[in-house]
Order: sequence, then structure tokens, then C-alpha cells
Amino acid sequence: MFEKNSLTLGLLLGFLLPVLGFGVFYGIYSGLEALGWVSEVGFRPLFRERTCGILAVALNALLLNFYQKRYMQDSVRGVVVMTTVWVIIWIFMFGKHVF
Repeated sequence: MFEKNSLTLGLLLGFLLPVLGFGVFYGIYSGLEALGWVSEVGFRPLFRERTCGILAVALNALLLNFYQKRYMQDSVRGVVVMTTVWVIIWIFMFGKHVF
């Protein structure tokens, strides 16, 4: 199913992987905080959300690598478009908290 050279598939996977990744990273972070292993004390506002968000967007690099090795350029284009959209959204939401 994922071995298809399709712009639509690239867009879909480029959207879904960061959404799922954000949920997983946020859950892991919450679990670590519940155990007392991490804390948000001393960090800038929205640290957890910013970090989980950028890590989730970075997961698209795995998709890019997968499709580039198989020379599926249409799927790569879809993933790149969605990654760019996610980065713009991240900058819009969290840019003021970074600097």
C-alpha cells in the first residue's frame, strides 16, 4: 500500500505521520512527567508543545528517505509539501515563543 508513487499518498502520509507522532511524543512526555523524570520548570512557555511539534514534523524525514530510496518522486513531492505546511504552521504558532 505504501509502495505507491502518488502525490495524494505523499500528502496523506505527510499529514498523518506528524499528527500521530505528536500524540505519541506528547504522551511519552506526559508519562515521564508523571514519573517525575522531567519537569517544565524553568523552560519557556509551551516548551512541551513546541518540542513535540517539531519532533513530529521531523518524522517526515523518515518518509522522505523511504520514498527517495525507491525513486518515487511524486510521493516525495507530497511529503515535502506537507512538511513545508507543517513548518509554516509551527512557526506561526510558536515562533514568538522561541526568540
